[in-house]
Amino acid sequence: MNKEQMEIPMVVENKTGYKQELKRALTLKDLIVYGLIIILPIAPAQIYGLIALESFGMVPLVYLVGLVCMMFTAFSYHSMSKEFPIVGSTYSFVQRGLNPHIGFIAGWLIIIDYILVPSLLTGFAGVWMNSLIPAIPVFGWILLFIAFNTFVTSRGIQLTAKTNILFLIFELFAVVLFLGFAIKYVFIDGNGAGSFSLGPIFQAEKIDFEFIATATSIAVFGFLGFDAISTLSEEVKDPSRNIGRATIITLLLIGIIFMSQSYMASLAHPEYKNLDVDMAFFDIAKEVGGNFLYYLFLIVGVGAVGIANALGVQSAISRVLYSMSRDQVIPFSGILGKIHPVYKTPFNATIFVGIFTAIVAIMGSLESILKLVNFGALTSYMLLNVTVFIYFFIKKKERGIKSIVWYVLFPLIGFAVIGFVWSGFDKMTFIFGFSWMLIGVIIGAIKSKGYKELPPTL
Repeated sequence: MNKEQMEIPMVVENKTGYKQELKRALTLKDLIVYGLIIILPIAPAQIYGLIALESFGMVPLVYLVGLVCMMFTAFSYHSMSKEFPIVGSTYSFVQRGLNPHIGFIAGWLIIIDYILVPSLLTGFAGVWMNSLIPAIPVFGWILLFIAFNTFVTSRGIQLTAKTNILFLIFELFAVVLFLGFAIKYVFIDGNGAGSFSLGPIFQAEKIDFEFIATATSIAVFGFLGFDAISTLSEEVKDPSRNIGRATIITLLLIGIIFMSQSYMASLAHPEYKNLDVDMAFFDIAKEVGGNFLYYLFLIVGVGAVGIANALGVQSAISRVLYSMSRDQVIPFSGILGKIHPVYKTPFNATIFVGIFTAIVAIMGSLESILKLVNFGALTSYMLLNVTVFIYFFIKKKERGIKSIVWYVLFPLIGFAVIGFVWSGFDKMTFIFGFSWMLIGVIIGAIKSKGYKELPPTL
């Protein structure tokens, strides 16, 4: 028996009734790296201008609001991942904690969230790269990104983890360089604000309910994706402990990174009203670090979005499809639920996601894709918060002071915050979202023979 064969885990049933088919190779560090890559450390570069205009220049405050708001839903993921350390994320948690059929709907919503994100990311990256190298058309760049991501994802979780570390180093390097140039620009050269200022953090006269509402709506979207960590539950060592810890640590770290970048950008260029909404952060990078920093952020941004971020999401959705397929609740379960005998990855699901991503990215509307992604993510978050309350407080009757805080207060706040943002969707988002949900309801009814049959393990 060679070394590679010895590393392939035995196929055994765990306490949830599933066979352990995926390879447990990830550590807490790997999960944190994966979470950071999913949320994207340089994300402020993409939407800094929009947030600055909507928040009177208080971008760091907006990210602080978003961090606090999303932390309550992260606590819910922490609680459920400890109780049910299995692949599937919200699908598995709602299925086991609330109701199998509602769990299917949660999974269906997660599918539309995760499966469209790679199309969105590679689509944006393709447009950006075409502007830098017009000789290669947008669809050509999209296909290159997707081919690379599909290859890495299908070859094993360890290769994916190594790729994540490499891209995270590049992103953090760009962030540190920006902070260094900005500190010199402001505090040594005396440009921009010239010194520390509370303006980007707190302007009492401009903070009211409308500001908080706007800030919350914008900031919450900046933290979407942290839930993908739970899709790796069956590929991590000690998942009951590490999934929840990684989720909380990732959110805290990304919040610090976001606030640091945006604070120094605000000091470097206090006059937020004259910024180009689309290129604001890149233009500030040019101010503090010249063309070198400007192009560095553009190149790192393309790699981070088109490869690292899309790679992480493709890993997540392939595992959600695998989870739902082994429960036989979606079409083509017999194909999508197969694990590669050598790589120990959901190989067929990964290939399917790659092909689907290519078709949607080339033919779909980026605006329409974004609407469906946001609807699926936030609706599944609300279902998860409800599940925590019902499972722990109602079903398990955990009624102590600590339980009331963790299983009543925190999920209630999480549900309220997400529900508030959800209620602000435009008409077309609701039309797209509920249409997708209706399709899921029909498929669920067919697969369960009128919602009478349960998955084999239940």
